[in-house]
This record gives sequence, C-alpha cells and structure tokens, in this order.
Amino acid sequence: MNFLGHIYFSNGDPELMHANLFGDFVKGRNLDRYLPKVREGIILHRKIDSYIGQHPGVRELMFRLSPSLPKVAGIAVDIYFDHFLAIHWQDFHAEPLTSFLETFYGHRINEEHYPDELFLQTLFRLKKGRWLSGYAHLDGIEGACIGVSRRISFPNSLMNGRMVLEDNYKLVEEAFFNYMDDAIPYFNSYFRTNEES
Repeated sequence: MNFLGHIYFSNGDPELMHANLFGDFVKGRNLDRYLPKVREGIILHRKIDSYIGQHPGVRELMFRLSPSLPKVAGIAVDIYFDHFLAIHWQDFHAEPLTSFLETFYGHRINEEHYPDELFLQTLFRLKKGRWLSGYAHLDGIEGACIGVSRRISFPNSLMNGRMVLEDNYKLVEEAFFNYMDDAIPYFNSYFRTNEES
C-alpha cells in the first residue's frame, strides 16, 4: 500500500505513522543507529510491503494489470488501494478520515531522529499539499501516479494509471476488499504479539 495504507496500519500511533513512512527511505538491515520507535516503524513498513507483495489476491491482480502497466503494476496497486481505503474509510476505522489525517498532519517529529533529507522534504510537501486528503478522488490518484512515474528511473506507463484504474475499477476494488479481509487480522495479531513480547 502507499502512504495512506502505511499510516492506517500504524496502530493509531502518530509517531509510528511517521517512522513507518520513513521506512521507505531506509536501506539495509542494520538499524542500530535509529531510536526504538523509528526502528519499529521501519520494520513495520517492510512487513506491510512484504505482506501485500505476497498476498495471492494482490499477485493475481498485478498479473491482470501487467499488460497495461508493465513493470509498475505493483506500484499502481499500492496507489489504487489507497484510493479504495480512502473512499471506504468508514468501513475500516471509527474515526472520520478527515480528523485522522489532521492528527497525522499536525504531528511534529524531531527531525534529528529521521536523518534523511529526501524523507523530510517529501514529508513537508506531503503535509503542506495535504496529499493524502486527495486519495479519495480520481484526480488525486492521477496526480500520485504522475508524480511517482516521474521519479521512476526507467520509462514506464504509470502516467496512464488513472485510465487503467477506471478500466478495471470493480476488479481492483474487489481485490482491495479481499486483501483487507486478510490484512486487518494479520496486523492486529502482529501488534498483539509485539505488545506481549
């Protein structure tokens, strides 16, 4: 999942939400330089990426979309799932999406704990532009696809991501719900296990 999915699966903890997003900017296995909460977020980010990448329904969806989105179907699915999480938010969270996002937007981190300038710049732009608030709209998804497409180092068709979503809307929506049916209990169990250990 993309930004919204990662913060959704952060157990309602604003600092963990930020540490989770930071995980996308961290390479390697040695995380000793980071504070415990930041390490927890990096590990969670990788767990989310691994889980969605191995989910059978998601893999089938990526296969179905690959002819239209060669090499970037997985990236598109991450963005698409954020769209469906946004429009069906009330099915998955008791707090309205607007107030949930305001809590996230308003949380201030200690930048010294996140030593990566690209992450801090991205976080600043994300919050200033209220990117996540636009995921419920196809215009927001189009903007996300175009933005990510430009950052990919090879020629790609993600610029067409909105059109591909519109052409496969019900297919992607069904795959999203199937994924969430499995992911929610999985991550609930993940957090319970971590709290008990």
